Amino acid sequence: MDWALPFAIFAEQEVDFMRVTKKIRDEQLAILEETYRGAKPELIFRNPFELLIAVILSAQCTDKRVNVTTKRLFAKVKSPEDIVAMGLPTLENEIRDCGLFRNKAKNILAACQMLCTEFGGEVPDDFEALQRLPGVGRKTANVVMSVAFHHPAIAVDTHVFRIANRLQLATGSTPLAVEQGLMKNIPKEKWSDAHHWLIWHGRKICKARKPACDICPLAPVCPSAEPLAGQESSKGAEK
Repeated sequence: MDWALPFAIFAEQEVDFMRVTKKIRDEQLAILEETYRGAKPELIFRNPFELLIAVILSAQCTDKRVNVTTKRLFAKVKSPEDIVAMGLPTLENEIRDCGLFRNKAKNILAACQMLCTEFGGEVPDDFEALQRLPGVGRKTANVVMSVAFHHPAIAVDTHVFRIANRLQLATGSTPLAVEQGLMKNIPKEKWSDAHHWLIWHGRKICKARKPACDICPLAPVCPSAEPLAGQESSKGAEK
């Protein structure tokens, strides 16, 4: 998944939140669902193994770039065993066009070795087991659980973190705090879908440095929305 701003940078931004009630949060979710219904991941994969590798590669890299890399890689490897047989130097060369490729290659190779030795070459359908794999944190584990295995989960990347805080759908200075808030404020049956709604909203409209509040369908129920220029002028005239 693409990375817009590091978590710490956004957490330090001052946002003047107004009080957001459950009714407003419900309205926010309804608008998100209507706007982004059917939203799916941009990553291209055919099975849990390919999804796991793609998500590890996606750190600080766009999904489009990852798809270019994985198209080439997955033409040569079909399983963790294939990655192990490939070895580190060749793997590094295969993913060189992804950012941080050396560190990612080490993690992918180590994760595949663990999959072979401890999980019979299969990606585990278990959140805690997934987090034991090198290169797999809460976000990656939640994506795999949700997208590959269809378990309700909310993965908090920088898009989700930013939008949740701006909407006050869930507030927090860490991804974990936001994840817990979203799980509390969003019905469980909508967790996985809401994850995609928030990501797409962050990519298309509520961007990190320049949110398009003037065209945002959520502006009327967003405590962080910037007033339109015309509205600001009229307010000044009234004074």
